[in-house]
Amino acid sequence: MAEAHQAVAFQFTVTPDGVDFRLSREALKHIYLSGINSWKKRLIRIKNGILRGVYPGSPTSWLIVVMATVGSSYCKVDISMGLVCCIQRCLPERYGSYHTPQTRTLLSMAIFSTGVWLTGIFLFRQTLKLLLSYHGWMFEMHGKTSHTTKIWAICVRLLSSRRPMLYSFQTSLPKLPVPSVPATVQRYLESVQPLLDDEEYYRMEILAKEFQDKTAPRLQKYLVLKSWWATNYVSDWWEEYIYLRGRSSLMVNSNYYVMDLVLIKNTNVQAARLGNAIHAMIMYRRKLDREEIKPVMALGIVPMCSYQMERMFNTTRIPGKETDVLQHLSESRHVAVYHKGRFFKVWLYEGSRLLKPQDLEMQFQRILDDPSPPQPGEERLAALTAGGRMEWAQARQAFFSSGRNKAALDTIERAAFFVSLDEESHCYNPDDEASLSLYGKALLHGNCYNRWFDKSFTLISFKNGLLGLNTEHAWADAPIIGHLWEFVLGTDTFHLGYTETGHCLGKPNPMLAPPQRLQWNIPEQCQAIIESSYQVAKALADDVELYCFQFLPFGKGLIKKCRTSPDAFVQIALQLAHFRDKGKFCLTYEASMTRMFREGRTETVRSCTSESTAFVQAMVKGSHMKEDLRDLFRKASEKHQNMYRLAMTGAGIDRHLFCLYVVSKYLGVSSPFLDKVADDGYGVSYMIAGENTIFFHVSSKFSSSETNAQRFGNHIRQALLDIADLFQVPKTDS
Repeated sequence: MAEAHQAVAFQFTVTPDGVDFRLSREALKHIYLSGINSWKKRLIRIKNGILRGVYPGSPTSWLIVVMATVGSSYCKVDISMGLVCCIQRCLPERYGSYHTPQTRTLLSMAIFSTGVWLTGIFLFRQTLKLLLSYHGWMFEMHGKTSHTTKIWAICVRLLSSRRPMLYSFQTSLPKLPVPSVPATVQRYLESVQPLLDDEEYYRMEILAKEFQDKTAPRLQKYLVLKSWWATNYVSDWWEEYIYLRGRSSLMVNSNYYVMDLVLIKNTNVQAARLGNAIHAMIMYRRKLDREEIKPVMALGIVPMCSYQMERMFNTTRIPGKETDVLQHLSESRHVAVYHKGRFFKVWLYEGSRLLKPQDLEMQFQRILDDPSPPQPGEERLAALTAGGRMEWAQARQAFFSSGRNKAALDTIERAAFFVSLDEESHCYNPDDEASLSLYGKALLHGNCYNRWFDKSFTLISFKNGLLGLNTEHAWADAPIIGHLWEFVLGTDTFHLGYTETGHCLGKPNPMLAPPQRLQWNIPEQCQAIIESSYQVAKALADDVELYCFQFLPFGKGLIKKCRTSPDAFVQIALQLAHFRDKGKFCLTYEASMTRMFREGRTETVRSCTSESTAFVQAMVKGSHMKEDLRDLFRKASEKHQNMYRLAMTGAGIDRHLFCLYVVSKYLGVSSPFLDKVADDGYGVSYMIAGENTIFFHVSSKFSSSETNAQRFGNHIRQALLDIADLFQVPKTDS
């Protein structure tokens, strides 16, 4: 109760003499500091907005232009060519000591200088945008840079040499171009040719020609018009129709997971690891708010779009009956926490001061030690976010739109992010192959009610100190959360550290108010809906077969000795593995990024090509010489790399077809180009983790009789070894 009293700014008691008010100086101090901190953030945003708005200019460069104009005037040289005099004549006539002819002249020079300065900034930006539209450097052989590219690189460096803030390049990034219909249709036909027999391909050619000649021109006009008007002709529709309008479960179908460092362990103390990690996350958020994070640069000179980072924190997906909405707040000072069926609110600040890791450790340890039971309906409440979106939207409107439930739900949805304290332990044990898969399954869906799948991300903490993330997909793609995670792991390991006993460094402040339990009033009718959503989610989770493994024989180092890109090497190995697994080829989708364009997200690379299938068929036959197989492999690798580059430079297939399809629906026009995703396929994620190892995550459905994730994983292993053997790459046993 003492801590609760300290959290109140004033108290009163009724006495015979009247009402006795007592002010709490400490609480008022926190309120005052909180207000000061809020104003500081506003001022920082205003300052950053100005600096970002005039980049690559600066206040210093403006002052130089003004001084040059004034100096030239004193030297009797009119560099304005009479414009200063024209401006002076247009100024209103005023009288008084502050409106002398000298003052009017200086004011005119300042106005002229500002105009020159702004014109220069505009020209610099347009020139930089034009330079960034050049992508010839991506298609040149490594080590064979053309003179054009060298000159281009020098110009880009000169125009972007001043230290940029996170969003400095946003207005200088080119727009994503709309490919021509004939080019997209031709690439589409090339992508399906390896999968169709002659008769099927002939029918597809007829459909494609009819689409190209009759339907597509009208659709393309609307798409080109949108590209002129919108910042990006794909991204808003992609977010809405692929993500927000989806009515199926976010869990498994959309959300993805991120693992901890599995080969390094800093501490076994659950609360301590959380204290360091959350402190690092809020440090990152502060850098993000102040735009102190450097923009990602390809080759060190080509900026990537940073807009997806804006909604990393303080963001929640709000369910709707027809479409969801992403709610993003400019600020949040707390996190929502789940532990043993209870929800808590943990403040991240004391006044204007960010809590230190040892203070956060103390707060989370208080939650771990709290023996209170869940309230009725509270334990499985988060299953609503794991079930169907329409059912969640209806329940939210019916039971969480007022009173205690609304206040508690607001606390979760307005949190910086969600934290889940799990009671089980997970880790990667090289001697136990199943351990990595179990860890992945725990991150992907947990027990279906201990993750808040609507939050931008859920930070998951296991009992033994291991961490992980479950991330909602609509607000951004995986590389964005990867930036945060790298910062957190690096800060935790190399900067914050732990004591010898595994606790956070320093002594906590025991006077901090403890975490607050969220209060619910969940009726039986709502509990029945929660149970129904849980059963839907559980059936979905139980159907997921996940096989994660570490491939140790080689990694990036030896692949490069094959004179090919690691990505192409693995993608072709996946084609070989799939053919051995199912005896046929299938459409394969690999995601590439389009962040060299403003508000770019992803594009699809169709990895199953005529060149890759020719190589696979030759490998399976077993009658070809190694030299012939190497030649076929190089052709397949070069084709894949070229397709990847085309996708990155806006010349992909699927996003253009997707947008044409959306336009066709608006206009009520039928389109023959709608790809359907099958339930009998595999999902493969891989990370080339250095010179000597690759991690694979293979998923499939138990309900499919045609797939087996572990079987396919074994085929991947063997395919990698067989391709490496073609180049006589030394390897060890897997």
